[in-house]
Amino acid sequence: MDNKAQLNRGFGLTASLALVVGTIIGSGIFFKQGSVLASAGSTTSALIAWAAGGILTLASGMSVAEIGSQMAKTGGLYIYIEKIYGKVWGYLAGWMQVIFYGPAMMGSISAYFGILFVDLFQLPKMWAIPSAIIALAFVGIINSIPNRFSAGFQILTTTLKMLPIVALIIFGMFFGQHEALGQTVTAVAHTNSGGFGVAILATLFAYDGWVTLANISGEIKNPQKVLPKAIVFGLIIVIISYVGVSYGTYRSLDAANIVALGQNTTIHMATSAFGVVGGRLMSVAVLISLLGTLNGKIVSFPRVLFAMARDGLFPFAKTFSKINMRTKTPNAAIWFMIVLGDLMLLLTNPDRLTDIAMFTTFLFYILAFVGVFILRRKDPTGVNRAFSTPLYPFIPILAIAGSLYVEISEILHDFSGVVISIAVVAIGLPVYLVLSKRQIKK
Repeated sequence: MDNKAQLNRGFGLTASLALVVGTIIGSGIFFKQGSVLASAGSTTSALIAWAAGGILTLASGMSVAEIGSQMAKTGGLYIYIEKIYGKVWGYLAGWMQVIFYGPAMMGSISAYFGILFVDLFQLPKMWAIPSAIIALAFVGIINSIPNRFSAGFQILTTTLKMLPIVALIIFGMFFGQHEALGQTVTAVAHTNSGGFGVAILATLFAYDGWVTLANISGEIKNPQKVLPKAIVFGLIIVIISYVGVSYGTYRSLDAANIVALGQNTTIHMATSAFGVVGGRLMSVAVLISLLGTLNGKIVSFPRVLFAMARDGLFPFAKTFSKINMRTKTPNAAIWFMIVLGDLMLLLTNPDRLTDIAMFTTFLFYILAFVGVFILRRKDPTGVNRAFSTPLYPFIPILAIAGSLYVEISEILHDFSGVVISIAVVAIGLPVYLVLSKRQIKK
């Protein structure tokens, strides 16, 4: 091992696109149809909710892409927030991702994989957690060898997960027997599910994950140009996929049936369209989709830990800042976060943790979006800006508005979770003070 080794720039545009698309599209598009429709009240409103969530996310992606084009270093939000607001805020952004949000996401995705895996192969329920741990370790191994393999795995899983999405869209559009627009759900279902605002909130969570690409800027070829293209075009692909699958679903099934089926809507649709084999293939596609999403998380979050350790701002920094000489990957950082993911999987409810972490995640998103205005003021000519957000200042304002909506919703619906979320981030402050004092003494 050698700390002087450099990360390998193994992610070109195709792999970067696959990382954005593959990390966002996990299980949400397959299992959120019933809940979004129940909240929206009608298929027309539900489609608008999916489109609105996509537009808000695209505005967010464009805003971060502008910042990323000026700071092509591994670390993502940790680097962006630090450069704009100072080391303390940057550290807290990194701490949140490494200690809380990243492991919770890894644990949650692998847990869901384990549940679906034992259901598909009719194994005893007791094998769900071991299956989840094995899946997490498997993707960890792929990420511990040269990153061309994790890049290739991302391209493969993203391609495979897009096949059923395209099939569902085509089937719904050309063979569906219902009107996609204008269907309504019962008043009881709509009242109990929160309304149109909650529907948009659900889609925003389904769109989350696009920022992971920014964490690996140091491994992207020509990141100033590739990162903005991958984020923007990747999000456009995801928006088309989400709206397309929703439209196909509404064409294939009536609104009442979709709400009644809930999480089983897409599997039922695939079974009806392509038989029992089609339903099983859809389940396999979801498993592959989850592996692709898990790969994106493991590619991304350990790079934040690596960047913090490289700056001496994490315990055992020498260990976590090392890069394997042969593979050019930060293996210690990768496996530390996998262990944290396993602990959350075994000891807590990862789904609940990801919900709790959402408040601080979007809080740092807002800081980044505001940073677009700060950087523009510092560099009005755009000399150092390889990508400029179109329709400025409207786009970053829209991104801020969408994120504020998430924050307000979290405060209103899960105040205890918000308090826990802030507390976990605040714990990082004394850790930072201790580590920064050690650096000063050195």
